[in-house]
Amino acid sequence: MRRFAPVTLAATVTAAALVLAGCGSEDSSGSGAELSVSGAYMPQPVSDSMAAGFLTITNKGGADDELTSVTSDVGDVTTHETVDSSMQEVKDIAVPAHGRLVFKSGGSHLMFEKLKRKPKQGEKVTVRLHFAESGTVTVEMPVQPATYRPHTGH
Repeated sequence: MRRFAPVTLAATVTAAALVLAGCGSEDSSGSGAELSVSGAYMPQPVSDSMAAGFLTITNKGGADDELTSVTSDVGDVTTHETVDSSMQEVKDIAVPAHGRLVFKSGGSHLMFEKLKRKPKQGEKVTVRLHFAESGTVTVEMPVQPATYRPHTGH
């Protein structure tokens, strides 16, 4: 039976551990986008044809993603941002790695147009967020009073 010196054995074990650690070297904690949605709501529309929607998309992953479109069964949905007090439609919006995309009153928001029905307080509106890398995320957006302002998040 061959005996190894304690130093040689420790070096061999350390080297083996380093090799094994390198085998799974993909960083699963940051290798792709990891999206979650919070704080979603729609103020009860005052118009029969238009409404707004607000939410926060958080990306805990290590890769950027992009919101490419939004769909809903209540009407057409577009994304808008407010720049210098002027609202303008945007097609694609970045969701940065380790960052957030916030849709809030007075800023970026979802615009529902050509409403097929007027959502009422207490109902939920289904919204599908379509991302370039992460596919589709479905969100149930509660309809809040027209004057609702969230306490946190937005």
